[in-house]
Amino acid sequence: MPVRIPDDSDFSSFKDQCLSPDGWSSRYHKGGVTVWCREQDSSSVQKIKMRIVCKDVTAETLYDVLHDTSYRKKWDTNMIDTYDIGRLTVNADVGYYSWKCPTPLKNRDFVTMRSWLPLGSDYMIINYSVKHPQHPPKKDYVRAVSLLTGYLIQSNSAASATLYYLTQVDPRGSLPKWVVNRVSQFVAPKAMRKIYKASLKYPEWKRKHDPTLKPWMYPEQNTLPSVSPADLTLQRADSLENIDESGVSEEKAQHSDDEET
Repeated sequence: MPVRIPDDSDFSSFKDQCLSPDGWSSRYHKGGVTVWCREQDSSSVQKIKMRIVCKDVTAETLYDVLHDTSYRKKWDTNMIDTYDIGRLTVNADVGYYSWKCPTPLKNRDFVTMRSWLPLGSDYMIINYSVKHPQHPPKKDYVRAVSLLTGYLIQSNSAASATLYYLTQVDPRGSLPKWVVNRVSQFVAPKAMRKIYKASLKYPEWKRKHDPTLKPWMYPEQNTLPSVSPADLTLQRADSLENIDESGVSEEKAQHSDDEET
């Protein structure tokens, strides 16, 4: 199935999903972070939405942090690797991301098409999984599928912004219930707080690391090779290996040393 670069209606629909309370159940509300879940009628894949208010951070700074892959390597401790593959348009590209899962679960990775749109005081970034002929599934990873993942950033004032994160991912594995619960009760809130803390430190970091380089804002700075949408196809979950990890017990899983509640 060919890929389609998101248009204004896709971004509008994404924003509506972030802001609408309809059909969402609150699963976590603590320390400024709220997490909602939405069970899908036709799929076992969970849909999660999160919100955090970020004081002393501008909406533009949050937007820069989420784009800046060089800086991501500083704060995203779950990330194994990330890199940009190629440019589709001035506001769309293809990239790779892999992240650590608790042992003994297998690590996951993605190839996604990402598109972004600054619109007034709102900023949006959305992605979904695609196939790229030069980046097939890797031996030591489970290739997961992003059905829809993205961020909505809304400016509250000159020094405050609200960040929404919405994700629907097929992990390509029959995961145990404790993993699903852990994502909504611990992993997701922790990730939101990490983004907030990283955003507080970003202006100082950026001043020392190519302060004028922001290809997501200035397309003329983008040096990625061009990729044609015709070279990509939609990544369908049913074409990937589905492993059964449902028997993995929580006691066997290694938890990170810097866990926060």
